[in-house]
Amino acid sequence: MELPEHGTSRAEIVAAMRARKQLDAQWYAGRTFSLVYPTDTEVDEVLRDANELYLFENALNPFRFPSLAQMHDEVVAMTAGLLHAPPTAGGSMTSGGTESILMAMLVARERARVEHGIEHGQLLAPVSAHPAFAKAAKYLGLELVQIPLADDFRADVEAARPLVNERTVVIVGSAPGYPHGVLDPIEALAELAAERQIAFHTDACVGGFLLPFVESLGHEVAPYDFRVEGVTSMSADVHKYGYATKGASVVLHREKDWWFQHQLFLFDQWPGGLYGSPAAAGARPGAPVAAAWAVMMHLGRPGYLALTERLLRVRDAIRAGIDAIDGLRVLGDPVASVMAFTSDAFDIGAIGDVMDDRGWHLDRQSNPHALHMMLSPAHDKVVDEFLADLREAVEQHGPSRGVTPRYS
Repeated sequence: MELPEHGTSRAEIVAAMRARKQLDAQWYAGRTFSLVYPTDTEVDEVLRDANELYLFENALNPFRFPSLAQMHDEVVAMTAGLLHAPPTAGGSMTSGGTESILMAMLVARERARVEHGIEHGQLLAPVSAHPAFAKAAKYLGLELVQIPLADDFRADVEAARPLVNERTVVIVGSAPGYPHGVLDPIEALAELAAERQIAFHTDACVGGFLLPFVESLGHEVAPYDFRVEGVTSMSADVHKYGYATKGASVVLHREKDWWFQHQLFLFDQWPGGLYGSPAAAGARPGAPVAAAWAVMMHLGRPGYLALTERLLRVRDAIRAGIDAIDGLRVLGDPVASVMAFTSDAFDIGAIGDVMDDRGWHLDRQSNPHALHMMLSPAHDKVVDEFLADLREAVEQHGPSRGVTPRYS
């Protein structure tokens, strides 16, 4: 395709986009289980307002757009409070979990180089850790070493112990892990790291805006945040269960000096004056910063508690429905709203194919083969329909058409 010789009218452009959009997943109808996290509330209007107000602004320059700088700092501070970060903590917003993880791994690498003289470091992460850690290892020249999983799909601490060596610069745990929704043994892993003066990162991209409220509602959640002494950094996505539009995430470090010395980039050896960037991106859209701030201020603690309570009711209903279907079982013990289920009796891929044909978008997983779900509050309107279709899919499952790659 080449750039058109003549421009196209606004009406034609909008019509063309609407036509193409018909092929996209109908997330607003509760038919998808990842990628978008709808609340089906006034939150949507707040997000539209924030995005429209800051559609054209560039968050790169805090002196030109001080309102964005203030909102950025307040989002970071509120997130730090949720995760019990100490007063010494520091961090920044990023475009998403991958960039937050990349920045945390960069700081871990640089700290190990400066403080311990490690030049070719090793990143130790569970097999179930997000691929962003493998990506960070590739970009940063680190060796990725994977921790096996125990039978409960959590990182096996005893298997991790002999993998730690003099080149290990950071150990990782997930809260919870994306594939199975289970919470890694953060305390034990962080203690293993602290024993060797190694950085430890809790990946709470999924749980950072969910687990604090699950805990506040009286449900037991094993320690995972900065209350665990060995945790040195965390990532939390506002655009997942913080309910902001894409892309808004936060990376936090226990010590602000680590962020300032190793993550913040400052450069003045060029004719353009001082250039500064708090994360990987240079130019940064203002709308995600504004949307994150707006939704957090709009919901406040009561709003997040209400949405989490609603979400847990959906989780309980879906899990009870899956458990009631002979031949299906949930993997591990999911801590919140993310889960995967499989079958020892049926072809789970074939069941997924039938659900595809009925308009449901369940992600596929392997080792073991399973269907994956990230539930949202808005799924409460489709629970009965989903479970009815799932029961029928189990009853009439046929030969699998193969596993189709899905992306989270």
